[in-house]
Amino acid sequence: MENIIRLTNSDLTKYTSQRSGEIKFGERIITIPSDANSWEFVNKCDADFVLFGVPEDIGVRGNFGRPGTASAWESTLKSIVNIQHNKFCKGGKLLILGHLDVTTANEMAKDLDITTTEDRKTLSSIIDTIDKEVSHIVRSILSAGKTPIIIGGGHNNAYGNIKGTALAKGKSINVINFDAHTDFRILEGRHSGNGFSYAFEEGFLKKYFIFGLHENYNSKGVMENIKKMSDRIKYNTYEQIAVRKEKNFSDEMGHALGFIEDEPFGIEIDLDALPNVASSAITPTGFSIEKLRQFLHYFGRNKNATYLHLCEGAPELDEEKNNHLTGKLIAYLITDFIKSTEHKTA
Repeated sequence: MENIIRLTNSDLTKYTSQRSGEIKFGERIITIPSDANSWEFVNKCDADFVLFGVPEDIGVRGNFGRPGTASAWESTLKSIVNIQHNKFCKGGKLLILGHLDVTTANEMAKDLDITTTEDRKTLSSIIDTIDKEVSHIVRSILSAGKTPIIIGGGHNNAYGNIKGTALAKGKSINVINFDAHTDFRILEGRHSGNGFSYAFEEGFLKKYFIFGLHENYNSKGVMENIKKMSDRIKYNTYEQIAVRKEKNFSDEMGHALGFIEDEPFGIEIDLDALPNVASSAITPTGFSIEKLRQFLHYFGRNKNATYLHLCEGAPELDEEKNNHLTGKLIAYLITDFIKSTEHKTA
């Protein structure tokens, strides 16, 4: 696990604000002891969920987005450790592995000019390397019998999640993606806009449902390409459900689940689908946070829900006095997912 910077108990203590008469999540969350073999410990520990971060914005840069997603991991840590450990959700269900060491990669990418062919190739090569690492970590967590929760970073990391899960399961998997965009762009070198198209092309992604696309921000070419694959790729739009009322949110969740639940599936959540949440592609309109939380509970409780990926949050792009809110939102979504498994469907 040489490329993972493990979270330690002292890190937890640093982030946790202890208070007399209360038990915080950070006082019960499991970490890997410094003298333990990492994957042996993950395999034997009592935690059902393993949390790790990919604090990069290289894929976002490669997709002409605003950098800032690298800041989501630490913001999430500061929030998740300070929620209450109580009967509703217990910290001992979660092991925090740590984060992928992308220090060198971020440093290499920050001064590249994506308008030049050579620098775009370099960015893509860096992302390829991160893909391999993410895939290995996800595969290892699943092979240990645990459920991965991945905090991005950009949506480029969906590829590693899908590949790692497919390798662990020995077959291609399905995905439900709550997103304003398809991220099914052409195979032009890796970035945050084509993780799903690469996973599909390489045989790791079997069926793909995009929930709540924004009609103004998906190109004609991509939509025509998806139409040709309608037996394996389906979608609905935010406008169909929330604006024109042609479709019903609850009914659409049922239709989407029916499409993907026959195989293990990943849950991908792009925070740029939510109004006014700091992200590289912030939007003024979209489904509410409450709708997303209902969505996450609904899909998370299915027996074939295999991983959760929360990405594209960018706290450093928020107002200075409120830049903790993205991490707080991610912490809510993590615990919603953990709680949903207590209501697993057959």
